[in-house]
Amino acid sequence: MGKYSEDASWQDVVPLPTDEGGDNPLAAIAYSEEYEETMSYLRALMASNEYSPRALELTEDLIDMNPAHYTVWLYRAQCLFAINADLQEELEWLNETALAHQKNYQIWHHRNLLIDKLGDECDVEAEREFVERMFERDAKNYHVWSYRQCLVKRFGLWDKGELDFTEKMLEQDIRNNSAWNHRWFVVNGRELEGGAPGVADPDIRSRETKFAMQAIAKTPQNQSPWNYLRGIARKTSMSLAHLKSFAEEYADLNEPDEVKSSFALDLLADILVEEKDKKKAAQALDLLATRYDPIRKHYWEYRKVQLGVPMAFVA
Repeated sequence: MGKYSEDASWQDVVPLPTDEGGDNPLAAIAYSEEYEETMSYLRALMASNEYSPRALELTEDLIDMNPAHYTVWLYRAQCLFAINADLQEELEWLNETALAHQKNYQIWHHRNLLIDKLGDECDVEAEREFVERMFERDAKNYHVWSYRQCLVKRFGLWDKGELDFTEKMLEQDIRNNSAWNHRWFVVNGRELEGGAPGVADPDIRSRETKFAMQAIAKTPQNQSPWNYLRGIARKTSMSLAHLKSFAEEYADLNEPDEVKSSFALDLLADILVEEKDKKKAAQALDLLATRYDPIRKHYWEYRKVQLGVPMAFVA
């Protein structure tokens, strides 16, 4: 006998057990008896389209046992909306669930459904504060960053502290690629909706270029800001040549023993290709292959082959 079969409030429900292929299934899943019983009652409720407080309690039990079961989450959302449950109370419960299961995608999908339903009644600041609590546990949690972007887009938070937020996150960890990605989204995301032009605006481009360069000055061997600079150039269809003098601060081919960043050397190689200086581009690629990024030796060799210049011998 189990929890639900012994509960008088559930006596009107005939549970539907799992059918895995008769009495001798080929590959039966080893559910616990508790989980099997709870799921059998959920199937019965779903079959009868019951949306009720007790259905919510049952889904909470199942989520405690298996927080990744997307069908349970979807049924829970349907119950909440059908009985006009208190969604703020649901968010409070969801906070604790998210903190306990940080990598669970279903939690964030469920949260998005709640926010969509609340609309203008959503406490946006409370949501942003909770996101920051999550980042205290894991500042690179992909699901949480995706949710943050949803909040920005849904509630128009582009100019409401998001750039300051990215700076705060990067002060904590300048190598946090997720924070760099979020900054790019905040700066350029409105363009797709016919809003602000992002780095196409000369003032914004100058500000973001300066921001990335300052980050590189702190940690030259940090790929994220170098990629950010390349992104600005690509987004605005600019030649990379305007970054040549900056790249040479960290990778001067005249001082091959003093290279401070393999990413600067890579950028310099691309710039030299643009300038059709194959000899110097090949020199930069040789340095990458032999000294500054030998783990990707074959990639740099391939790049040099594309130039039509023989590769230096690499032992």
